[in-house]
Amino acid sequence: MKASVPLLAFILLLALALLLISSRFNPSPSPKSLLSSSPTLQSAPRLKVFVADLPRSLNYGLLDEYWALSTPDSRIGVDPDAGLRPAAAAAAPWKPYPENPLIKQYSAEYWLLGDLETPGGRRGSSFAERVYDLDRADVVFVPFFATLSAEMELGWGRKGGFLKKEGNEDYRRQREVVDRIRESEAWRRSGGRDHVFVLTDPVATWHVRSEIAPAILLVVDFGGWYKIDSKESANSSNMIHHTQVSLLKDVIVPYTHLLPRLRLSENRHRRNLLYFKGAKHRHRGGLVREKLWDLLVDEPGVIMEEGFPNTTGREQSIKGMRSSEFCLHPAGDTPTSCRLFDAILSLCIPVIVSDEIELPFEGMIDYSDFSVFVPVSKALQPKWLVNYLRSISEQHKRRYRLNMALVQPVFEYDNGNTGGIGPVPPDGAVNHIWRKIYQKVPIIREAIIREKRKPEGVSIPLRCHCT
Repeated sequence: MKASVPLLAFILLLALALLLISSRFNPSPSPKSLLSSSPTLQSAPRLKVFVADLPRSLNYGLLDEYWALSTPDSRIGVDPDAGLRPAAAAAAPWKPYPENPLIKQYSAEYWLLGDLETPGGRRGSSFAERVYDLDRADVVFVPFFATLSAEMELGWGRKGGFLKKEGNEDYRRQREVVDRIRESEAWRRSGGRDHVFVLTDPVATWHVRSEIAPAILLVVDFGGWYKIDSKESANSSNMIHHTQVSLLKDVIVPYTHLLPRLRLSENRHRRNLLYFKGAKHRHRGGLVREKLWDLLVDEPGVIMEEGFPNTTGREQSIKGMRSSEFCLHPAGDTPTSCRLFDAILSLCIPVIVSDEIELPFEGMIDYSDFSVFVPVSKALQPKWLVNYLRSISEQHKRRYRLNMALVQPVFEYDNGNTGGIGPVPPDGAVNHIWRKIYQKVPIIREAIIREKRKPEGVSIPLRCHCT
């Protein structure tokens, strides 16, 4: 018996040594490799999604209305979809989302609902599982095309009528959605905390935001929402009490890129240092753009162009981004824009001058691997920005571009299927959004349970998100 003790100790030490050797040669996967090394979607946990009951007129019916329009968007004076209208109007039952860049950049609502509408047998690549029993659901998806509703009012409604309620078709639709959803059993059970609204357009659901604030909001940034919160906050410090949006419950999603993807193998010599195309004059936080413009417009190797990548400027934008080392991304009316994702898809290294920016899928993606972040205070010093960019070595630029090529698929919404109905790319934007929502589920469940045990008549302070 005495001899067995050293033997047992030897066996334990040997097992420990083998374990250490095994871990050395089989390291834990990095965050970037988790998607490819994870179990199959059929065996791994998936987000269970119940789709709220709304009439077709509030989603795909809006596409029927859009493709039946006979006049152009009043904001751009041309109809980028003119050539597509006859075929799109005749398509049934699923119609394409508009190519009009003012609308297309916010098309997340279309691709997310398209994934949920895809028959179960074709949904093996999706991280979301549609369920038809509310008791099985993690979240309740609200199938309202809020962006398309808002953009149709902005482009084809009365001039200046968007902010008014009378005669505003978008407001009528907002009101119908909120009334239907808030009267539902699902909303009453959770106080709306497990409901998901897609609000990628900064003005989507403009008139009813406070009524859906408890829900999970999918937004491109918090710019316009923070302005509302700072107005309503009685706090005199630098901390804003966010009563409507928060990184704790909401999800930042990418804009839909407007320019085609350039693969690393297609990359060619870039003769320009820095490129920007957009409006020079902006409001609020975008005032920095005008100052940057004046500092950079006459710098050698810098191209500053006024405009938007619509039907007349798209080719110009493609040429500018693909021939430049860096693409400038200053704040506009909001902290971000689709320009950032066009740059990534064009392998043009983003130069982000936007101190309050929030970015999609952080925690899954490290933007510093392929982007240059510059504080506004330094960017506005004469010559500082161009000198800094010129100091970045060719080796660093190649590494930025290689990392950018690796994440390009993450910002792809389009699944290549008519009407958006079909399998989604496993590592694309739709699945990344579902995964981000899935991360919120434990917090949402806790909030619902805490609300249930509150004594009647007791209220709690509005939530605050501090960074």
